[in-house]
Amino acid sequence: MAVASTSIPESGIGAFLRARRAAIRPEQVGLPVYGRRRVPGLRREELAQLAGVSPDYYMRLEQGRGRNVSDAVLESVARVLGLDDVERRHLFNLARPAGATRQTAQRIRPGMRTALDMMRQVPAFVVGRRLDVLAWNPLAAAVNGFTGPVNLVRYTFLEPAARTFYRDWAAVAAETVAYLQLDNGRHPGDPLLAALVDELSAASPEFAELWAQRRVAEKRFGAKLLRHPVAGELDLAFETLTLPGEPDQLLVLYTAPPGSPAADRLRQLERS
Repeated sequence: MAVASTSIPESGIGAFLRARRAAIRPEQVGLPVYGRRRVPGLRREELAQLAGVSPDYYMRLEQGRGRNVSDAVLESVARVLGLDDVERRHLFNLARPAGATRQTAQRIRPGMRTALDMMRQVPAFVVGRRLDVLAWNPLAAAVNGFTGPVNLVRYTFLEPAARTFYRDWAAVAAETVAYLQLDNGRHPGDPLLAALVDELSAASPEFAELWAQRRVAEKRFGAKLLRHPVAGELDLAFETLTLPGEPDQLLVLYTAPPGSPAADRLRQLERS
């Protein structure tokens, strides 16, 4: 069954704060625990006390009625919840949503397409809004199997081959949803993102569970462990760079140490 869209700003901040409250045990923030608690994590009143605001003020914030909330209050709430820098920026985005996202076609600059083609020895591709893959070079196509437009969230959760292709599928799935949550906070009211969330929530219980956790994370760098149908196991690293002037577009690069088995297999794919 499809879940209600969480792209509406008023429900977005409430869902995020409730999920983060539920993840904190009272003893973690120095509160005594007496008897059995009816709800997991911190109560609203407890969080308000620790953040130095009234329970009514915090309730309005969690209900999406705190449009004029101060930086100081948001910083206090973030401190109590133990938010990292990315989560803190996400909280600010949810508390002060921008206007509704305009639906315009995603495009990359011609110069970026030329640069992709020149990176012949490095798998490289550009990811845009909602994790749509916008462009790629031949080696990225050979590694990832790109043959046409693809959305990485749909591929991860709805394509059976993804669970074999990603050797650490569970980690990839969690990272993918966390980045989609970040996109949701940056672009409130995006009907295409809301439709994507509804579609995946109905089709994949795993997606629905991860989405409900309201975790957020940026795509930065790390390991990419793949099982290629021709080249076999590829132990790669990835780097992501935000394109200048295009804050919603990421250049993703896969690399392998010279002389490593993965580097040799990439060269074989490049020649094929």
